[in-house]
Amino acid sequence: MRLKPLIAALSLGLAPAVAWAQSEPVFSPDEVRAHVEFLADDLLGGRDNGTEGFDIAARYVSSRFDAMGFKPGGTQGWYQPVNIADYVLDAEKPASATIGTKKFAGGEDVLFGPSPLYGDETQTLTADAVFVGHGREEDYAGLEVTGKFVVALIGTPPGMAPGKIDKPGIAGKHGALGMIYLVTPENLKGAFPWAQAISYFQMPQSNWLDAKGFPKGEDPGLKIGAYIKGLAADALFKGAPTSAAQLYAALAKPDAAPASFALKQKVTLQRTSTVTIKKSNNVIGILPGSDPKLANEYVVLSAHLDHEGTQLDVEGEDKIFNGAMDNAAGVASMLEAARAFTQSGKRPRRSILFVALTAEEDGLIGSEYLARYPVVGSGKVVADVNLDMPILLYDFQDVVAFGAEHSTLGPIVERAAAKMGVTLSPDPMPEEQLFLRSDHYSFVKAGVPSVFLVTGFKNGGEKAFRDFLKTNYHKVSDDIRQPFDWKAGAKFAKINYLIAREIADADQEPRWYVGNSFGERFAKDAPKAPRPAGAPAAAPARSPAVITIPVPAPKKN
Repeated sequence: MRLKPLIAALSLGLAPAVAWAQSEPVFSPDEVRAHVEFLADDLLGGRDNGTEGFDIAARYVSSRFDAMGFKPGGTQGWYQPVNIADYVLDAEKPASATIGTKKFAGGEDVLFGPSPLYGDETQTLTADAVFVGHGREEDYAGLEVTGKFVVALIGTPPGMAPGKIDKPGIAGKHGALGMIYLVTPENLKGAFPWAQAISYFQMPQSNWLDAKGFPKGEDPGLKIGAYIKGLAADALFKGAPTSAAQLYAALAKPDAAPASFALKQKVTLQRTSTVTIKKSNNVIGILPGSDPKLANEYVVLSAHLDHEGTQLDVEGEDKIFNGAMDNAAGVASMLEAARAFTQSGKRPRRSILFVALTAEEDGLIGSEYLARYPVVGSGKVVADVNLDMPILLYDFQDVVAFGAEHSTLGPIVERAAAKMGVTLSPDPMPEEQLFLRSDHYSFVKAGVPSVFLVTGFKNGGEKAFRDFLKTNYHKVSDDIRQPFDWKAGAKFAKINYLIAREIADADQEPRWYVGNSFGERFAKDAPKAPRPAGAPAAAPARSPAVITIPVPAPKKN
């Protein structure tokens, strides 16, 4: 895509790579304001990934990195390209399942999700089916499922934690053609509300693709999947050793262990997806570490660059979602923290990745891709400090670091804030589970201790935060006309610099606390730190949801 002439102007007059002469960093309210004003300008059209406006924003960030003397950190200069698929079921070609002689339309007693794997081509697959109980490895004993549909119960057996069985992976390993999940009447009462599932599957989906075109880089070997209930389930189990009704009754007994068996009815599954593939970029600058023993360890300071773009169906004259607070303010904070390292004249012992991420608003896509392909070669990412939507409308007196209680990053944040006369407050809205809802969580899933830093609730912060969510969050009014406190922006940038500086210069990398569930789940073999008094041993669980639907990473609100 050819960029407008403005892009060429962005690179004019940049300073050459800096000389490292030590001095005290100066954090400028005017610099923060300048970044936000540019990134939130109407010219950029809301910075949706895959658009020219986002590309302009990416070039702006890379030009700042260049001026600071950083090393390009992407796979293509400053950029790490991410292939993004937008896909949805084709409403003009409804999905269906034919079981024996009966045809069931998608949404009645059978559900399909869209797939980016086959473009706009209609998939029509016919095969025999085999019931494999809970879909565990042992449930396949004595069965031949190659080229067939496997039918498995959703969820996990009694006494087993959710998510412990990779059902599609096991099915694919055994050569199955596709997977059909059986939704029981008990599932419909709680874990799998059918109406909610229909709504989800009809929504457009977005995901990153690997070089072979697989979403999230995962290829279980299956070509199609579906969910069935009710009359479709009755038809599927017709003539089988156990009927659907008998199976449901057996499952009501404690420690039920249903046997596996071949089904009598041939099945045809058909669906068509509409797919658009686009490319966007993570923007990455590297400040190499000075300590030969630690320079191959990397601290990530991240902020998402994208927002919601321009939406012509919005009421009123303004159609542009400028994203001034969400997240031009976070990117500005990251850039000012980065500039402070240059100004200080003192290189950090560890290396630092400064990253402006793409496609957060579509489900943490850019950060998931970076966490999977971290561009550090043989190096290791040891921490992520993520900046997303700091509310820069008041002189904040405290900060909240979502996830601070899970690792030794908590005390680091607390010490950095204290140097500024700011306190570290606990999560004021634990019910929202915000630790799971921004780009840092992609690094958590890769085993990396991480925090998500925002301004706190003291000194009018709670009202400012809640009023912003009510009035401006993901609305066209999130623009530069809001009463920004630019001094607060400089203050927030300095705290983040101090946090990154301590992580980068410490003798020991951040560690999960002993017994913390995130550390135990995602970094089981990594060294742990003793858990201080008051730190929870278990992380809060995800809110009840459609637990078996493959939901994308949730947004913040």
